[in-house]
Amino acid sequence: QVQLAESGGDSVQAGGSLTLSCVVSHYTYSSGHLGWFRRPPGKEREPVASLSSDDRPKYAYSMEGRVTISKDNAKNTLFLHMNNLKPEDTALYQCAAEIPVQDLSPDRPPATYWRGTYFGHWGQGTQVTVSN
Repeated sequence: QVQLAESGGDSVQAGGSLTLSCVVSHYTYSSGHLGWFRRPPGKEREPVASLSSDDRPKYAYSMEGRVTISKDNAKNTLFLHMNNLKPEDTALYQCAAEIPVQDLSPDRPPATYWRGTYFGHWGQGTQVTVSN
């Protein structure tokens, strides 16, 4: 079973930086995308960034220029570096992995679709709180 374990969340002041990490285990879809999403308090989950298996990033417009997604294949770890953080970046940040279309099923929780990719594996999340 795919496991995604995030860490690195913290309480920071506006303008600060953070790097989140996600250790990915038992993920065998070699051409799959990995990504970061976030859920602000009282709001729906929204995309932050994704990274293809050949390291092509995509960024949400709201975060572009302030975040960088990367991975260390040797350590099976996905990163999200965020800078110039704002109070509106306060959220639970979740790591996600692509699920192949052929594995989508009504018996599974619904996947989240973003820019051509179905994300169907999720971590528990790490909390980021940004204050003025």
